[in-house]
Amino acid sequence: MTTRSLSFHHPVAFWLGCALLVAGVFSHMPMFLMGRHTHWQMVGMPMDGWMLAGMAVIPAGLALAFYGLMPRLAQMRRVLSGAGEPLRFHVADGAALNREHWKLVAVLVVALTVDVMKPATTGFVIPGMTAEYGIAEQSAGLLALVALVGTTLGSVAWGRLADVFGRRAAILLSALMFMGTAICGAMPAFEWNLVMCFLMGASAGGLLPIVFTLMAETIPAAHRGWLLVALGGIGTSAGYLAAAGAATLLEPLLSWRALWLLGLPTGALIIFLNRFIPESPRFLASVGLPDQARAVLARFSTLAPERDEAGHPPPPVIDERHPVAGLRQLMRGRHARISWALATCGVAWGLVTFGFVLWLPVNLVQLGVDPEAASALLAQSALLALPGIGVVVWLYHRWSSVRSLVLFIALTALSLLAFVAIDLAGLRSATITTAATAALLVSSSGVIAMLIPYAAEIFPVHLRGTGAGVIAASSKFGGILGAGLGVAGLFAHLSWSALLIALPMAASAAMLLRSGIETRGHRLEDIQHALGHDVA
Repeated sequence: MTTRSLSFHHPVAFWLGCALLVAGVFSHMPMFLMGRHTHWQMVGMPMDGWMLAGMAVIPAGLALAFYGLMPRLAQMRRVLSGAGEPLRFHVADGAALNREHWKLVAVLVVALTVDVMKPATTGFVIPGMTAEYGIAEQSAGLLALVALVGTTLGSVAWGRLADVFGRRAAILLSALMFMGTAICGAMPAFEWNLVMCFLMGASAGGLLPIVFTLMAETIPAAHRGWLLVALGGIGTSAGYLAAAGAATLLEPLLSWRALWLLGLPTGALIIFLNRFIPESPRFLASVGLPDQARAVLARFSTLAPERDEAGHPPPPVIDERHPVAGLRQLMRGRHARISWALATCGVAWGLVTFGFVLWLPVNLVQLGVDPEAASALLAQSALLALPGIGVVVWLYHRWSSVRSLVLFIALTALSLLAFVAIDLAGLRSATITTAATAALLVSSSGVIAMLIPYAAEIFPVHLRGTGAGVIAASSKFGGILGAGLGVAGLFAHLSWSALLIALPMAASAAMLLRSGIETRGHRLEDIQHALGHDVA
């Protein structure tokens, strides 16, 4: 253990696994480079021996790296059973932000940008993919659906992994999966792209909640809320911009395949920055590693120890007890009401984003908006959402975390009900429709900017990764439902679809208004103490 970062449990195994994985990806390059003679068209080409060997080496390398990061068996048994007394340590929540905090924020912005960039490239590869493989656009749409399924399952699985192995280990394993799925850019058949897209989605879905979990457990209480929300807004915007920039620069030169191949260098960037990613001190203390926890805290705390009037140091903070650890505790224990409220909101948000909004251009035309104007309207509304994140950050930090979230959930529900009124009243006003569209996109963007950060503050240390992962998965599950309902034709009925989504959205706002708890400026342990009295 060093003060710079937590050492790998089996460093030789980890780095050997990384080397094998990189070698497996590079073994696909000879066949990819053969595509330069056919304008990078590889469809129908038989896989050579190097590709087949590489496909076998990649999972072997991932498994070896997984072993390298695996904690000691005694530590794993402690996490899984919840045995032992809670550890006592002082978390410097009153410390000012220092250089170490800002370095962590910068690295996690990079990680989140890479995480968002990977699935965002899906929309840019579909046109070239459909042309090369000779498939219909509906078939290519399976790529997005498979990715959503991967992110849903990955959010839960990797969130749980973060609670057992640690936040830092889960981030690095997710980055390694990014690197392995880069071989998607050399696949000669569409079916292989579906398999790799599922794995890509699984790794992307896992990284998002873990980043927020690590941030929540490391940043001082006074700055935690606004930095979490700002991190999500900046990382998401940067990820989409990076995907668009890569498509503009690389697709004309190397075809759509280059966008998948970027998984190798972008994932490697996170591995390279691992020395700047500490393990969460709260996680370390909860699994019986107090010395390591203090070493990490020393990097982030500049406070002198507090003393009472008699000159004695105060009793150390006691982390919350957790005799049972598992997904069941989220949905049945003292956090159940908030868990169900946040999950309901996540599903409704997914229905809005991946269902209602996707079909909105068609419905806008039926409401009297010119087709070209409809597309421009969506783009302009998306731009309005960017400064809207600034408003969200300000409200979350200066007003109230839970009330800000409830406010934007309620505004989203009201925006959907506005479409119900417009459709039922037979209004064909471009101005009214434009206002409703802008309100929906801005308010729904505010919801997702706060949803997972709030979840990362609410759950206890032994379930924080799992809880944030479940809430992130709920938003992707809503996307899967949205895609299915779209195929079934529901979103062709504007008023019915808007009402269907507005009801659970409004229900989640009411549930949070009743059971939600304020997190602004409160230490994570104090939040758990309040939940024990208010929500038990």
